Parts: sequence; structure tokens; C-alpha cells
Amino acid sequence: MVDRVAGAQTLPDDWPADPGRSLTLNLMGSFDWDLASGLMHLDPPAHEVLDLPPDEYDGRRASVMARMPSDEAARLDAGVAQALKSGRDHYGVYFRIRRRDGTLRWTHSQGCVRRDADGRPVRVIGIVRDATAELADSTARIAADTERRWQTSVVEATTAALAHARTVQDVIDVLKDTHGLEIFGARSLVMGLLEPGGRIHLVAEGPQEAFVPGTRYTRVDEQYPMSEVIRNLAPRFIEGPEDFAGSYPVLWPHIAGLGVRAAAYLPLIAQGRPIGAFGLLYDDRTGFTAEERNLLVAIGSTIAQSVQRAVLYDQEHDLAEGLQQAMLPRRIPDVPGAQIAVRYRSARMARDIGGDWYDVITLPGGRVGAVIGDVQGHDTDAAAVMGQLRIVLRAYAAEGHTPATVMARASAFLDELDTDRFATCLYAEADLSTGVVQIVRAGHVDPLVRDTDGSCRRIPVDGGLPLGLSAEFGRLEYPVTTVELDPGQTLLLYTDGLVEQPGADLDDGLQLLTALVRNGPRDPQRLADRLCEVVDERGGDDDVALLLLRRRGTLTPRSGGRLHQHVAQNDPEALRSARHMVRSAVVAWGAGARADEIELIADELVTNALTHTEGPAELTVRVVPGPPRRLRVEVEDGSSALPRRRDAGESGVSGRGLLLVDLLADAWGVDSRGGGKCVWCAFGVPER
Repeated sequence: MVDRVAGAQTLPDDWPADPGRSLTLNLMGSFDWDLASGLMHLDPPAHEVLDLPPDEYDGRRASVMARMPSDEAARLDAGVAQALKSGRDHYGVYFRIRRRDGTLRWTHSQGCVRRDADGRPVRVIGIVRDATAELADSTARIAADTERRWQTSVVEATTAALAHARTVQDVIDVLKDTHGLEIFGARSLVMGLLEPGGRIHLVAEGPQEAFVPGTRYTRVDEQYPMSEVIRNLAPRFIEGPEDFAGSYPVLWPHIAGLGVRAAAYLPLIAQGRPIGAFGLLYDDRTGFTAEERNLLVAIGSTIAQSVQRAVLYDQEHDLAEGLQQAMLPRRIPDVPGAQIAVRYRSARMARDIGGDWYDVITLPGGRVGAVIGDVQGHDTDAAAVMGQLRIVLRAYAAEGHTPATVMARASAFLDELDTDRFATCLYAEADLSTGVVQIVRAGHVDPLVRDTDGSCRRIPVDGGLPLGLSAEFGRLEYPVTTVELDPGQTLLLYTDGLVEQPGADLDDGLQLLTALVRNGPRDPQRLADRLCEVVDERGGDDDVALLLLRRRGTLTPRSGGRLHQHVAQNDPEALRSARHMVRSAVVAWGAGARADEIELIADELVTNALTHTEGPAELTVRVVPGPPRRLRVEVEDGSSALPRRRDAGESGVSGRGLLLVDLLADAWGVDSRGGGKCVWCAFGVPER
């Protein structure tokens, strides 16, 4: 048995040393535990340490263990069992016992294991002592460390959440989020932004339905908490209802019934100047510790930086949005023979501004130009470049240039701008009387065509490099793809934001779009609305521009049909395009039987004009109603010299043009046009 003396304990000679710990303690007792019988003897100090009166103790160790919380008993058992099984001669364990008043006391037990000749444990003797004082400093350190970790986690969590906030409303949403308020321990928050002239704009209210009349806009010199912290550039901690009522008698009557008992108002300071104020409202506290005040001041600094960044973003966004709206067409012209629908949706529900655009250009001869494009980037520069491109494309098309020339000149224009942006674009020029559509593509996605039966297909279009890049690399060739749009068919032009989705393949997006168009309404306006609904539901990281052109039917003006084509010098593509359009028009107007003759004559007249003059040729093919019904081909040029018939001879390679005209046409002639002339020929065609 261990010898015991008052005030200090004398341990056995073989008791293990415990460096760093004094063995003279305030309260320490001893125990002797017989492993065979399970009986444990406690001396009086041990009863005192364990707060277990001798008359309530039955001598069994299990009765001592019953005084401990289950997790503490498990810790003690584990420590003892490990010593018994491992062959060690001693152990030491900290645990808590439950006192009779229900409180917990930290206790330390240290035991020495006695074994028989075979090494089997038979007895444990040791001490049990009050470790409250010993662990007091450690507990305080643990509590302080826990508090510091909590404060750090609050700042880190707030900073991480605010890092993704782009607009002022994003910042407010992050702070008002349920978890955000839980982090602060607050019930609700208020926020005001400082505007020019000393006006404070309340952008986030307090508790729901707790708006105080007259506080949407206040001033820095008024008696409100936000005004005070902005004026003084110092936080204001309101300790309780009395503090609130006495300091702000104008505000308190409106919030007295809301259960607000304390508040913390912080100035939002960025780059050394106030930009607003932020307030947290509490209903379960009356006061703030020094640590809590320091934490809120630190968070206020983080919020201020996020708000400043968000304000600048909102300002840039508003500027870009206004610029973009000014650059897009204010209205779409009415085009005889067509139904046209256009739409624009910015990324993430109007939070981004990009360079997507559309345009519809009315051209002579019943033609119409449709443009869709996308300038690289999402900022004011992208919107500005978009506006300039839209203007030059419209100008080049209105001048009568072929689609390929329009695209090449637009690329050269963009390359000459002081910008590193490029743009994708698709330009389609449609003759609504014939249904012939010429399409050029500059790095853009292919268009779709919806048939009259609702089916939808992609139109593969040979393309060139995006605008700007093709000029930079000297590759300004843009092949022209010609398709025919039947009455009732719809041409769909769009930007890639309609089909591109994060993590998805472009082909998957095209298949989804094709299905949406196939199953969507027939009316272009309703179909455009349906596609925009899908865009709004899906969100996305890119803008979307959309243009739908539906051919109503064969356009038959009083002249019966008219086709006009500008053919420039040294533009073989324009000449080939003119041939194709003449044939398509002739067939569409019911003169297919003479299509070869008319195409040959038109080509001959245009070639003569380009060969013998220095300017472009203007080709016009029109139907003159009868009786008899005739088809008239006219080619104008800028030369006043009249053509004359020449004998080409047997080996001549020229001189046969007018001979062909005379042989194949029913009539022909030359009309002077001031500074130029018009060579015409007419062909009789049957009534439709």
C-alpha cells in the first residue's frame, strides 16, 4: 500500500519519474486495485478528489467509472487496457469526473502495474489527483486558439465568398445569405453607398418588411448610424436598446418593435476614402468584446474592397450596356416577302456585356442582307468594336459590293483599328423573289434552315478566317456558298453562345438547337422567344444574338420580278455569283426553258462591260408583264462609247458577243444614260 502523509504523497521506490511535473499537489489521493476481485481501495483524499463519499462507495471500480461521462470512462479504460496488454509497468491518463453538483472536474490518474512470476498483471496501485489548476492555463490557451481559428475562418470564409461577387447585388446576396449571417451571428444587415453630394443610397435594408420611410436616401450630416460612421470614418458599436434610443431618436421608434438590441456599423473605406457604410443588427446580445470588434473591423475592410470592385464593375457594365444598345439596330425594317425576328441576350442575365450583334440591311432589287457577328471579349471595347463593324458592313453592303467583298473589306477595316480584337461573322444576302441566298462565313458557326415541315438542318458553309485575322495573315478570300430558300423556309443565324455550354461538345449543342427549332413554333417571333427562354433558363458565360429570316413566298411585284447585281472589276467570284443568280431567277420566274440562253447572254454582256470599260457593271434582270410576257436583261456601265458589231473572222477570239445577243435574244438595244450606257436584251417567256 502507498504511504500517505498530509499535504504530500510518498511514492514507492520504483514509481516512474514524471519530469516537469511537481509531485506536491493541492489535492491528491491513492488507490489500490485488485484485478482478480475487482475491488479498489481509495484513501480519504482519493474520495475527495473523486467527490465520492466513503459511505456511498461499495469498493468496486465500476462504481467509480459510473461517475464519469461515457467518453471519459472509455478514455480511462483504453489507457489502462493498453498498459496491461502491452506489458508496460505504468500508465497515466487525464479524464473528467462528474461531481455531485453536476459539474465536471479534470482529474489525472497515474498507476503502476504489478505482475506475477509469469508476467500476468494482478494488481494496480497509483494516485488520482485534481488537475483543474494544472489544465487551467492549457484550457485558456485552447480556448484562445479556438477563438483565433474561428476568427480566421470567418475572415477567410467571407473573403472567399466575396471573391466571386461581381456586382453590388452579388455582395449583398453573399452577406445576406443565411450562412453569411450565421457567421456574423447577426439577424440582418443594412448597407448604404455614398453618392456625390454627400447623399447615402440605401441598397440593402434590415429585417424583412422593416424599411424605415425616408431612409432610401439620407445625407452624411443627418442623425443616422451610417451617416455617423461615414462622417467620422470610425466604427460605431451600439451596445443595447438604451444606447440605440439615446443616440438615434429619429431611427429608434421605427425599429424598436423589431427586436433589435444591438448593432455594429462600419464605414466602408477604399483607397483612403469612404464609399459607404455597412451595419449588422443583433437581437441576442448587448455588447461586443474587443475580439469581436477587431473581427468586424477586419471584415469591414474586406467588404469595402469587394464593394468598390463591384461599384466599378456596375459602372462599366452600365456604360457598356448603354453603348451596346446604342450600337444595335433600333428597329428592324419591314422587308416585303420576309418575316424577320431578332433577339439579343447577354450572359448570366445581363451581367456581362459582349460584342454580339445582328443587322438587317435592305438592298435594291428586293434583296436583303442579314448579318450576325461576335467580337471577341466582354467589355466596353468589345461593344465599341462591334458598333464600328456593324456600320462598315452596312456601308459596304449598301454600296453594292458582293458578299465576299463586303467580308474582306470589313476584315481589313478591323485590322486597321487600334485593337487586338477579332470577330467572327456571317453575312447572308437573299433575293426574296428568287429565294437565292449567298452566304459568306468568317470563322462563325454554320447557319440552320428550318423546312416547311418543321425539320431542321445545318447548312455547311465554306468559310475564311475571322475578321481581322484574315487581313493580318493576308488571307482575305471568302468563298461564297449559294443556297435556295423556298417559300415557308426559315434561315436561322446565331452566335455560338446559343450552342456552346461549359463541359459540352459543340456538336451536342448543335443537336440540341436543331431539336429545339424542329419542335418549336412555326412563327419566327414565337420561335425566337422560345429559344431565348431556353437561354435564360440555362444561363451561360457568353452572349447570344439571334436572327431568323423566313421567306413568305415568291415575291411578285408589279414588274413580275426583279434581280439586281453589282459586279466589280477583277472580281471573278462576283461574276460566278451573277451567273448563278440569273439562272435561279429565270427558273423561279417560269422561264426555265430559256435559262441557258439568258444566262449565256447575261454573262456575255457583263464580261463585255468589264473588259471594255474601267468601272463595274450593274446587272439587272426583270420580268416585264405582258402580253406578251418578256424577261429583260440590262447591263449598265460608266462608258459612253456604244458597242458595235464586228466580224470576228474564222480565227478570232472576240467580236462574237453582239452576234450571240442578236441570234438568241428576241430584241436588243443600247440606251444612253448620261455618263454611261445600258445594253439590254429581251426574251419572250410564257405566262406563269
